[in-house]
Amino acid sequence: MEVKTYAIINPFKINIDPMERLLLLNFEKDPDALYIGFEPQVFEDNIHGKGHIVIGWRADGRVDVYYQRSLKLDPRTYDIAGKGLADMVETEFTAASYEVNDFGVQAYYEFNTIDNRPVLIRISEQNPRKRKPFGLLAPMGDAAENPSAMPLVLLNDFYFIRKNNTEAKISIDGKLHKLDELPVPMDGTRMFYARYSTEPLIATINPACDDELKPFEIEHQQRVASLEDQDIELEWLEDKPYIRRITQKNGVHPVTVSFKGAFPDIRFLKNNTVFSGEFEIKGHPSTGKIGGNYKVEKNDAIKIRIIPAKGWEPIPTKLSLRLMYSVAKIFKKWPTTYEWTAHIQESGNGVYHMRSRWDRKR
Repeated sequence: MEVKTYAIINPFKINIDPMERLLLLNFEKDPDALYIGFEPQVFEDNIHGKGHIVIGWRADGRVDVYYQRSLKLDPRTYDIAGKGLADMVETEFTAASYEVNDFGVQAYYEFNTIDNRPVLIRISEQNPRKRKPFGLLAPMGDAAENPSAMPLVLLNDFYFIRKNNTEAKISIDGKLHKLDELPVPMDGTRMFYARYSTEPLIATINPACDDELKPFEIEHQQRVASLEDQDIELEWLEDKPYIRRITQKNGVHPVTVSFKGAFPDIRFLKNNTVFSGEFEIKGHPSTGKIGGNYKVEKNDAIKIRIIPAKGWEPIPTKLSLRLMYSVAKIFKKWPTTYEWTAHIQESGNGVYHMRSRWDRKR
């Protein structure tokens, strides 16, 4: 018996940027002439290689990236950070180490800036109290002015550096800069506004596209299609396939995009049709979810709009987090300012071409 097959179109893409550890050190209240913060990152994977980078967050909103020769980096990755990439500098670090142990963060970096000024970063946390980390969606995407994708920095095992029993030293050209502090205590202790994660996951949702949409083949009534590192769960309505959930697998934790009002295969939409529904994006359970709405319009061409109108919905595990999220609206709100629009045109013989982009609505 011949099995009926379909060639289904999926217009959604989730890119994963693997990372071992990250550390964000802000000194905006005691700035350097060029920098207001540093962000060490550690990599050990098949995409980037093995090594360290330090991102220099500049006062003008752009970033410089200092990286070890052992790493392979894509400059486009850093265009979604702040106002975009200023310089990428292959750097010989005199010292480059960053670990988290039972006492907290242990980090030590020495290198020279692009204008040949020595930088020293030394964090030695020797706090005997047990860490109480939590999950967070970092509001990195709020600073992006012209994002090419929606960046989701999902941080499991996230915490702040505690002031007590900690040596914290940031020096640029011999001048010390004090780390910013959290305005209120957390877990009964004062904290620096210096934060870290031993399990970061960076997902970029639907990077801007101007390319052919390649279909994938499924069998009639097939429920799950597995494509390399992605699973696509299907729902069949009126004998047509709809996308119910997309799961992007990776070495840290899967990222899922789920649709309430399963997303239709665009090839089966009739002219003058409008189809809408809701979606959710989830990573590790501790990092909450991002929710919103989607809309598909079919006339001669197809237009898709996605707006994360519900923003980020955290899972606060302590009173201090509830207070922080209620006071600092940026955490929940920033995804609501993003809007994805895609125009899809059939160019004949079942071939579809998609042009898509992200815009910020402030």
